[in-house]
Amino acid sequence: MRAPRALIPLLAVSGAAVVVVTAGAGAAIEQGDDPGPPAADMAQDTRTTAVNVLNWNVCGDTDPRCGAKPADVVKTVSAQLKGNVVSGRRIKANAVFLQEICLGQVKAIAAGTGTWSWQFAPVLRADGKPAACANGQGQFGIALGSQHEISGVEKVYLPAPRARRQPALCGNVASWSNLRLCTAQLSDEPNGEWRRRQTQKITALAGAGRVVFGGDFNEQPNKPALDVLYRSFGECDQTAGGARTGERTYQNAQGLAVAKTDYVFATKTAGIACEVPNQPVRSSDHRPIAAVVHFR
Repeated sequence: MRAPRALIPLLAVSGAAVVVVTAGAGAAIEQGDDPGPPAADMAQDTRTTAVNVLNWNVCGDTDPRCGAKPADVVKTVSAQLKGNVVSGRRIKANAVFLQEICLGQVKAIAAGTGTWSWQFAPVLRADGKPAACANGQGQFGIALGSQHEISGVEKVYLPAPRARRQPALCGNVASWSNLRLCTAQLSDEPNGEWRRRQTQKITALAGAGRVVFGGDFNEQPNKPALDVLYRSFGECDQTAGGARTGERTYQNAQGLAVAKTDYVFATKTAGIACEVPNQPVRSSDHRPIAAVVHFR
């Protein structure tokens, strides 16, 4: 855990419409009426917005260390949304970034989050078709969720060293002063040059306004591929002096955390703090990051 920068009390938030979208196909699965933003969100632009974030590579397919049981992934993620601790306080996530998850699992998680809004984007195979989960849970990709309605959704496929294409997924939340949320997973390849190109694309996609984004970037903090992100944004687990460090998130087969490859970034002026569990996570080969972000 790193000490928060200018952290202030959390604000209460309420829900908006549930919209689960297959970004590859653009088809709405379920939607409801938007009751409008809560009173706290209709104040002047000088108000503070608090966002509780969960970022996690859930390993939801058929890796022998994790997603062999799809229902267990759904149960674990749903519980994690409600059971995070940051700076000694238990929080519930109201924004979530998930990687290596199946569309069927996203639908099941969405069914349990009531009026949340969800978006999904599949990884593309060599033939340009969406990759499929071997566990019968449909398309394989990344997901973005928010307790408020997500609009203006953008799905972009990142530059890739081979035919398999990784998506980046962004959307705007009007109820949080048009806060932009993004998630992505970068290529797992030995040469970081492709990841450098991918982070440049993500930086452009995130933009220069109020933004929070996270993902599994398959790269450690001090690597050149992440230079553009650290220049443009603040990462939740940096030290007070800005050193590029943080708790390790990737686990080996024995459950030992061996590297930081997962991140939550936000606008540099935001107050941000995060924590990673100290104990091994049995449901995935990555540990989740829970973060609290405050915008003024």
